[in-house]
Amino acid sequence: MPNLSFVTPTRNSPWGTYLSQIDAVEPYLGKLARWVETLRRPKRALIVDIPVELDNGTIAHYEGYRVQHSLTRGPGKGGVRYHPDVTLEEVMALSAWMTIKNAAVNLPYGGAKGGIRIDPKQCSLKELEKITRRYTSEIGIIIGPQQDIPAPDVNTNGQIMAWMMDTYSMNVGATATGVVTGKPIPLGGSLGRVAATGRGVFVVGREAMRRLNIGMDSARIAVQGFGNVGSVAAKMFAAHGAKIVAVQDHTGTIHNDSGMDMSALLEHVAQTGGVGGFKGADKIDNENFWDVKTDVLIPAALEGQITAERARRLHTRLVLEGANGPTTPDGDQVLAERNIVVVPDVIANAGGVTVSYFEWVQDFSSFFWTEDEINVRLDQIIIGAFKGIWETHEKHKISLRTAAFTVACTRVLQAREERGLYP
Repeated sequence: MPNLSFVTPTRNSPWGTYLSQIDAVEPYLGKLARWVETLRRPKRALIVDIPVELDNGTIAHYEGYRVQHSLTRGPGKGGVRYHPDVTLEEVMALSAWMTIKNAAVNLPYGGAKGGIRIDPKQCSLKELEKITRRYTSEIGIIIGPQQDIPAPDVNTNGQIMAWMMDTYSMNVGATATGVVTGKPIPLGGSLGRVAATGRGVFVVGREAMRRLNIGMDSARIAVQGFGNVGSVAAKMFAAHGAKIVAVQDHTGTIHNDSGMDMSALLEHVAQTGGVGGFKGADKIDNENFWDVKTDVLIPAALEGQITAERARRLHTRLVLEGANGPTTPDGDQVLAERNIVVVPDVIANAGGVTVSYFEWVQDFSSFFWTEDEINVRLDQIIIGAFKGIWETHEKHKISLRTAAFTVACTRVLQAREERGLYP
């Protein structure tokens, strides 16, 4: 089959990483393998120009994307990230991983993702609002509560979702709370949504540790990225007796062999915006983060962090992927050779999209659940999905990543086969 003309992936680039994961799963798809090429091609990719008048009166242009990888199992679902390094290839890969993630936990969604090439720290709140509203209007032709439902991702939050929801609603002439998830509570947001991804990382980690006989009590854990996902996961692990011995974020890397005081660290981050300068730990060189001795490593920052070189340096038994695509194919290979177990992103961080699904359902029915009800439902779905993936991993003697992809791709391609090709 000819390659796509609009991206030029390399082996360890985001789309290249995704394609190698599909290659690995193909032998386990049986007769469904005849449909596998549909997974290697996004259904739809939209690139938009976002012209905005800045506070100083000049006109700026930003590049925005929305990619719908697959709509076979339901409407598209996936976040929107604001980052200066966002590219079409990255958004394509992230949308494809959303297809896999939604199918791995059996949510009735396809996969989608969006992004704007922008450094939000350089923008005023007013400028961010204008950029968000114009972007929403531009991609409005393909999003909607039954078509494609955006959510927060890197550098986006409840406020951005509120602006997106309002813009879409104004354009269609009716309040449409179900067009995005991750909204503020007064606008139809769901309780438990903000902590959901980090909670999912903890629940999956606890299940994996039990199966690998890693005791939670005093387990040594390192976390890369201390935003919404990393901080919540670290807090929950610490609350259950584990020791957080190293943390890295954009402000630096800190290390305390005896374990950090989580409440003090969280307070420090709330006040200063990052872990750098925290008094309860030593500052270490950023690259030395990968040398810290741990039982569990949680990469919860951006993709492509665990390269082959870093994978050779790790002293850990378990990698829990809190971020999307944090391990390159070469890194994956080294970890497998070293018998370090990797719980892949498509199950480890699926808590966020699961509670996004709950939010969408609640918006449609205008009936809302308590946070306890949401957490119980979340835990049931995540534990059940992980159990199925672990059984597939043991049955075929394959990595947890390939097992997760086997479960997910089988569901997507079964739906593809049942639906047939139109026309």
